Amino acid sequence: MTRVLIDVNVVLDVLAEREPFVADSQAVLQFVEAGAIEGVLAAHSVTTLHYLLSKHLSKARARKTLEDLLHILRVEAVDEDRVRHALAMNWSDFEDAVQAACAEKAEADFVVTRDKRGFKRSVVRAITPAELVAIIT
Repeated sequence: MTRVLIDVNVVLDVLAEREPFVADSQAVLQFVEAGAIEGVLAAHSVTTLHYLLSKHLSKARARKTLEDLLHILRVEAVDEDRVRHALAMNWSDFEDAVQAACAEKAEADFVVTRDKRGFKRSVVRAITPAELVAIIT
């Protein structure tokens, strides 16, 4: 089964209904929910999502939203090994490096992101939500 690490921007597209990206990003989560692919979030994405959601929703609603996401997505730990690996990558965007390091650890087939340029040096190939939709359908 195809396994993908989903970048936080893809999840935010869905939660914030950001046009014109919401349809393809929502399709990615629907593929995961249907069991067509396995979806993974890096642990630090969960904390980022909670922070951003709490600014716009009640804390209870933010918590419920994350609980719903975690029913369909697996979380890959950001541990010392992943942080050291990301540091050794020496990328200009450390957060992207941590995402890429987590994708490697999760043995993901793809990183699904709208920021492919940030993952040019990733061992795991970065694709957009639209590209994943084309692959799956």
